Amino acid sequence: MGLGVVVDLRTDPESAIERVSQFGLATCHVRADQFAPELARRLKRALAANHVEATALIDLGGGRLVWDFYEGPLTIGLVPRATRKARIENLKQASDFAKQAGVPALLSHCGFIPEDPNDPLYEETVEAIREVAKYCQGNDQTFLVETGEETPVTLLRTVMDVGMVNLGVNFDTANLILYGKANPGDAIEIMGKYVRGVHAKDGFYPTNPRELGREVPVGQGLVDFPRIIRRLKEINYRGAITIEREISGPQQDQDIREAKDYFEKLIG
Repeated sequence: MGLGVVVDLRTDPESAIERVSQFGLATCHVRADQFAPELARRLKRALAANHVEATALIDLGGGRLVWDFYEGPLTIGLVPRATRKARIENLKQASDFAKQAGVPALLSHCGFIPEDPNDPLYEETVEAIREVAKYCQGNDQTFLVETGEETPVTLLRTVMDVGMVNLGVNFDTANLILYGKANPGDAIEIMGKYVRGVHAKDGFYPTNPRELGREVPVGQGLVDFPRIIRRLKEINYRGAITIEREISGPQQDQDIREAKDYFEKLIG
């Protein structure tokens, strides 16, 4: 297992990828919301120049997103009917962009997938995910569904019902806690065979029923990273552990460096 970091592409891929090198890391997940061909070419050149591998492109599908328990179900992912068609098209554009840049996977949140498989929204969401996964398959890519808004069993059912060999799970260790859905140490036992990416992040469970829990630096929250790394080794996970810290500024850099040191000692 190698180490990586999540970086924000925006319009400056050169600075984003140089930042990965400055952390002393060799892989990254790239967050993007613009998909111009020239930007893809610049990203590909920057990756080659810095000897960095982008293992996934993160795209949230565009449009309004509210990260809470009230407006979140109405705005996030492929579940909401009002934005579903536009989100699917946006993800297809992101897949094309990733192909141009040489990135082998597309990653996204699919939303608050219904826990009840008899809910009509559940089957609609399965079909939407299948459409995106098929498109990614045509681009020789994996489509990664990020953990968070749904229980591990719901996500396991969804992946199995979609039935695409190129569909996998990006296991975000903190999201399961921040959304109050599961202990990540237990969740990996449920969906471990489908884990093809990992976001290393820490946090606390929500105590306000309207808002997500609080994200904190790695090692300061409730995630049992030794247990998770041990289990990843047992299931022969060979992907990257990608550090994510969802703040900005100098404190983000410091927290990423400390997380890097922590995981280097933990992984061995």
